[in-house]
Amino acid sequence: MCGICGFVEPSGRRAPESLVRAMADALAHRGPDGDGVWADEAAGVAFGHRRLAIVDLSPLGRQPMESADGRLVLTFNGEIYNYRELRADLEAGGLRLRGQSDTEVLVEACAAWGVGRTVRRLIGIFAFALWDKSVRRLTLVRDHLGVKPLYWGRVGADGRGEGSGAAAGGVMFASELKALRVHPGWSPGLDRGALASYLRFSYVPGPHTIYRGVAKLPPGSMLTWEPGTEPRTERYWDMRAVAGVPPRDLDPASATAELEALLGDAVGRQMVADVPLGAFLSGGVDSSTVAALMQARSGRPVRTFSIGFDVAGYDEAVHAKAVACHLGTDHTELYVGRDHARDVIPRLPDLFDEPFADSSQIPTYLVSEMTRRHVTVALSGDGGDELFAGYHRYFWADAARRRLDRLPRGLRGFAASALSAPPESAWDRGFGLLPGRIRPGRAGERMHKLAALLAASGPDEVYRGLLSHWDPAEIVRGAEEPHGVLWDGSVAGEIPDFLRRMQFLDTVTYLPDDILAKVDRASMAVGLEARVPLLDHRVVEFAALLPASLKVRDGQGKWLLRQVLYRHVPRELVERPKMGFSVPLDGWLRGPLRDWAEDLLDERRLAEDGVLDPGPVRRRWAEHLAGTHDHRDRLWSVLMYQAWRRRWLDRDPDLGVLGEAGPETRPHPTAAAVG
Repeated sequence: MCGICGFVEPSGRRAPESLVRAMADALAHRGPDGDGVWADEAAGVAFGHRRLAIVDLSPLGRQPMESADGRLVLTFNGEIYNYRELRADLEAGGLRLRGQSDTEVLVEACAAWGVGRTVRRLIGIFAFALWDKSVRRLTLVRDHLGVKPLYWGRVGADGRGEGSGAAAGGVMFASELKALRVHPGWSPGLDRGALASYLRFSYVPGPHTIYRGVAKLPPGSMLTWEPGTEPRTERYWDMRAVAGVPPRDLDPASATAELEALLGDAVGRQMVADVPLGAFLSGGVDSSTVAALMQARSGRPVRTFSIGFDVAGYDEAVHAKAVACHLGTDHTELYVGRDHARDVIPRLPDLFDEPFADSSQIPTYLVSEMTRRHVTVALSGDGGDELFAGYHRYFWADAARRRLDRLPRGLRGFAASALSAPPESAWDRGFGLLPGRIRPGRAGERMHKLAALLAASGPDEVYRGLLSHWDPAEIVRGAEEPHGVLWDGSVAGEIPDFLRRMQFLDTVTYLPDDILAKVDRASMAVGLEARVPLLDHRVVEFAALLPASLKVRDGQGKWLLRQVLYRHVPRELVERPKMGFSVPLDGWLRGPLRDWAEDLLDERRLAEDGVLDPGPVRRRWAEHLAGTHDHRDRLWSVLMYQAWRRRWLDRDPDLGVLGEAGPETRPHPTAAAVG
């Protein structure tokens, strides 16, 4: 893994090499093993790179890298897992490569076969930029599922990144937003619509970012741009098309064998590295499957890592240790004290660049920090819940949909009123809408969602209600929330099965913008490469074709994945209620974090930029402190926005957004769809 950045600004009056070096320096944490820049001052093009050396540690793997014919220049973040096969094909065509890196294979494949044909052959996780000198063309590419990040935006002729589409303007890109902030041609300004979406979901959904004029390149997409034209995007791989294919009729035995073969190949490819390698192990189904398949392919004990908390209900380390002992891995665990965990919180705005409020960001950073002391690469089990239907909310939504259909419309308003009572009594008055075995432990946090479900007009609205924390209209002043795929009514027609549709929606929203963003920022902050074998796009395509009977049985998800795991680990070691990767945030906010939170949630501070309405926030804060409600998720999202604003906006006097009273429009970087 690495950090990449660059820009093409033909009409710029800046020194491209020194500027791109400063941008790359902002990404030093992503690449502690070296740096490199390439610039063509006459063309106004500059690429930067920070290197985390994984394959071919020699200088022959340094970037940016030019093709042998001198036509292409590449800066690349990620790993190509089938680079050896691609290399063999290139050599069969007469090309002789200089080194052993996947970077060289990638740039030479693009030179020999073209970018479009090459990316359709890749197995891996990647984000890269390619400059074609012969036609003066910039190409940006992001991997199938969005494992690796790539931000881009327009640099206008007037020196402001307003996405105006002026022919004289340029394009900039980077692995993280902090590198784009270095470019003087972009003046970052808050996007209230994106903030509204953030407060609903606790992350900013792509392609939006918290800033006007900068976007995330969608997963599975390729953007091309030539000076004097508008950027054009096309999908080389489309999860929507994958999810829309009817399921296959598979018998359980053959499906188990096929899945194990696919996962085994994915894990084996991702174990290739010229540096020490290990795996995160929580003791759950996903990470245990990855660790088991790694150990089955290793001649020596693989390294596994877990962290624990001395707090009841938050410690999975004991389960991870049991799995590790059974598999015979070389296991390391770290029990984290409260002070150590809380010390991470002031760093979060720097790590994530934009507001991000999945509180599992804290243990994810801690396990990455500990793992990096021993290895440079770690395999993770992320993706199993989305692919194999493991989330509780799938069962919540389906149960609520079916039971609400049987509830007379006139009773729904009465039920919603009952649910406004304190959480314990409200749950008792919940009319049995949800089966007991899938009731969440934090009833108070879920009551507002259940009340919202009572007014839902259909299953998709039920699902959106479960995903929502705040109603943005309640808290963000003058903002129009952008409605993406979660509000796209055509999805139901293309993917009529409700379970499959929920899985698809999570895979294109929550997975790249929450889960994968969290793992990328937390791991790369300490120079650790995290690989995700369950998200090999071939595994994703296979999982999408499975019938529901091979995913869900007896009210439990991930049935087929469990069958693979049971071939390696006794079921009694992994069969337990889903715990999640979390910290005791509810108690921390009432105790050791109270003063910090009170400062950020001060009514004057909430109101000072004219964006948030302090009333609803202060009311939830008072209820949380009183112990009558558990508003940890809602409050954490506001706290993370406030902390991010203090770090990135309040200190910049030139933003021109603080104190604005009216709504802000969203001039997104223009990208015309191709085909």
